[in-house]
Amino acid sequence: MLITFETTASFDVDPQKGFTPLCPEELPVEGGHDIVAALNQQATFARLRVFSKDAHPANPIWAATHEAPPFSPVKGEDVDVRWNLHCVPGTRGFQLLDGLPPIKSYDFAVYKGIEPDMHPYGACFHDLKDTLSTGVIEFLKQQGIDTVICGGLATDHCVRLTVLQLLRADFQVVLNLEACRGISSTATQQALAEMKAAGARIIHRTNELCNSI
Repeated sequence: MLITFETTASFDVDPQKGFTPLCPEELPVEGGHDIVAALNQQATFARLRVFSKDAHPANPIWAATHEAPPFSPVKGEDVDVRWNLHCVPGTRGFQLLDGLPPIKSYDFAVYKGIEPDMHPYGACFHDLKDTLSTGVIEFLKQQGIDTVICGGLATDHCVRLTVLQLLRADFQVVLNLEACRGISSTATQQALAEMKAAGARIIHRTNELCNSI
């Protein structure tokens, strides 16, 4: 896969404190706060840099409780299971990781999961059936992008679905594992196999991109 700076974008998928040990009461991913350097390095290979953030309300229907624990099912068209409340605007968990650029330095922003009855994972659509676009696919295509380098949190959930959505939109996708962390090792391996089978190129170190220019 040839990477050309002018036609490449770097995608920071949900690199928020709520997905790291910095917010242990939310959805901490082991080592999630250690991806900043790799995300910043991969961005040097791309003309554009975009990010996504979960932006959940304080009262979503999918929030776990003592009576309804995490991963228990939730009824609804655009929800599936319960999660600990996370990434609520105005809280520490909503913030991007320290060391990432200021938000206004990015070229496009996706805020997802805003509605209390919707809990999307991928950054390209607001709903689980991939019908209501967040606009990022259209933006990238309008900008002449054909390749997207992805990193973020977590590999086996939001990163996985974002990669698959981008592949279905006919982008070349590079998944940078140095810039990712997963929740479950088993689920992460399954996600990597799925993404690879769908056409993603998977690299283990950011400097492997040097061989693609």
